[in-house]
Amino acid sequence: MAKKQKENFLDYIPRPNRLFETSVNKAGHVEILTEHRGFYHTIAQKIFKKPRFSHIELDDFGTFVWNQMDGERDIYQIGANVREHFGEKAEPLYERLSKFIRILHDQHYIVYENKLTGKSREAEQERQQNESTGKA
Repeated sequence: MAKKQKENFLDYIPRPNRLFETSVNKAGHVEILTEHRGFYHTIAQKIFKKPRFSHIELDDFGTFVWNQMDGERDIYQIGANVREHFGEKAEPLYERLSKFIRILHDQHYIVYENKLTGKSREAEQERQQNESTGKA
């Protein structure tokens, strides 16, 4: 029986979820606008005067990573760009980056582009290589 091949998290290609609005505040940080929906949120809004919308402000690290997530770069490439931009301040880089991206994904702020389309980094590299050599 063949073993199921494990997927490498660094090959995932994240992009912002188009269902959430984002903006850049005066400090230059990305803010994600999230709406509180559902029965319990409605009760909290009416009884406890909780706001219907929240603005999630990302720090410098988060803003840089958010701007790198364009649906074309995989997590490995984003990590390399973070290391180049922040240097030693980003360490431990991939543990921190993977935790941050998993949190964004769990909250549905991002989606993995290659999970939607079935692409992987190897398939994309093969396609680019075929284009450069003139193969169809």
